[in-house]
Amino acid sequence: MNLTVLGTRGSIPIGRPDSMIFGGQTSCYMLRAGEETIFLDGGSGLINAPTRFDKPPSILLSHFHLDHVIGLAMYPRLLEKGSETILYCPSLTLSGAREILDGVFSPPLWPLSLTEYTGTLTMRTMSRRFRIGDVSVETRAGFHPGGAVVMRLEYEGRSLVYATDCEPDLMGMAALAAFSKDTDLLLFDAQYTENEYGKRIGFGHATAAIGLKILECSGARQLRLIHHDPQRTDAELLAIEKQIGRENIRFAREGETICL
Repeated sequence: MNLTVLGTRGSIPIGRPDSMIFGGQTSCYMLRAGEETIFLDGGSGLINAPTRFDKPPSILLSHFHLDHVIGLAMYPRLLEKGSETILYCPSLTLSGAREILDGVFSPPLWPLSLTEYTGTLTMRTMSRRFRIGDVSVETRAGFHPGGAVVMRLEYEGRSLVYATDCEPDLMGMAALAAFSKDTDLLLFDAQYTENEYGKRIGFGHATAAIGLKILECSGARQLRLIHHDPQRTDAELLAIEKQIGRENIRFAREGETICL
């Protein structure tokens, strides 16, 4: 079971010289677990994902904000005839999920809908608990404007928790720590610094300091801080890492693979 970071920037893709270490593509992570390939979110990082698999890959959307779905439009696999991709959506109804995505990917904003691509896109809605092959998935609601889903994925005794676009001070620190108990890897939203957070309470994002509290309370083994602010430079992220000074706590870097 391993996770590759394809994109970890928040809000909007960037391509500045001062962002080359941590990357500029938005949220997308590729989990390989046995025969399954599971993408966490479909941000712009999805454009760099492989397309050939023995089994159809699954994409799990945490929510529908543009930075988490924009990569769907240009994922090459969706253009390959005969290739199936399974898209799990956090919506009460499948028709509701289709309506949201069609509102983004349709004229005049985009030439065609995702279901009109040459490849096959099979859409499903997430339940509280479900399975993708031998991988078990558990979800719970996080706090984010418009809603977002926090996910825990487990395979053969290993686990990870994906907690992007969530604000634990408002959703409940204890609840998220319990959900993340003893996980091998916690991916946690740390878009803001402490100074910024005081002015952005209710925006649905968090800080490295909050991530540290969740790590300590949950007993998680590794913490990767994610959803880097588009204005945050490599130098600033490196400085925060140095201040934290712990090998098991880092800001996620685009292109890295984490073995669990």
